[in-house]
Amino acid sequence: MDATPASHILPGPAPDAAARQTIALVDDDRNILTTVSIALQAEGFATRIYADGPTALKALLENPPDLAIFDIKMPRMDGFELLQRLREKSALPVIFLTSKDEEPDEALGLALGADDYIAKPFSQRLLVARIRAILRRGELVRSMSETPDAPLLPDPIQRGRLTMDPARHHVTWDSKPVSLTVTEFLILEALAAHMGVVKSRNQLMDAAYSDDIFVDDRTIDSHIKRLRRKFRSVDPSFAAIDTLYGAGYSFAGE
Repeated sequence: MDATPASHILPGPAPDAAARQTIALVDDDRNILTTVSIALQAEGFATRIYADGPTALKALLENPPDLAIFDIKMPRMDGFELLQRLREKSALPVIFLTSKDEEPDEALGLALGADDYIAKPFSQRLLVARIRAILRRGELVRSMSETPDAPLLPDPIQRGRLTMDPARHHVTWDSKPVSLTVTEFLILEALAAHMGVVKSRNQLMDAAYSDDIFVDDRTIDSHIKRLRRKFRSVDPSFAAIDTLYGAGYSFAGE
């Protein structure tokens, strides 16, 4: 695959194109660009595709979409550098889509300002669900800035040393920020909203995934492990998420 820039909007049904939200895809794999672009268009999005970081960076700053999806391993400029340079001038929502599935890569991406992280191979329905969740969150934050007293804004959750702000997707433990993906945030929110109440894996799946997405219940176990690791990176003694074997998980608070 060469690094020749590719930037275009693929044709698709657009009865009201001006109202459609636009997703930018940045990946040096043209098969993925085409496949994901077609899938997003089928969900009502407009798409722009770019095959390399430098071309994408210029376009994203000059004509921002509503959200961007970056691959990490790209020639000339990888996804980390692209995000870092984008964040110097823009708060555009970004999802990392990559074949890497290692904790350090995810941590770095989120620390640089990514909104979520989805590993290949991936479910297109899951990707669409995460896109919609991030866009809804952005709309909520914008409405908050325009109408500060809006009654629909969710209140921050305070549970001992844990603070969660659903409107801004901010999480802190002992006032130290903890970077979570959208899925991790939704799972933790479901636990923290009812401190001490045991939530089954199925209940946590319902909180984190839309109805039309099937995931194995052991996926929740993996998310819980990652949540614990992330909190223990800021507090090695973190033990606020309890496991009740055979039943599920609860947030004990500290």
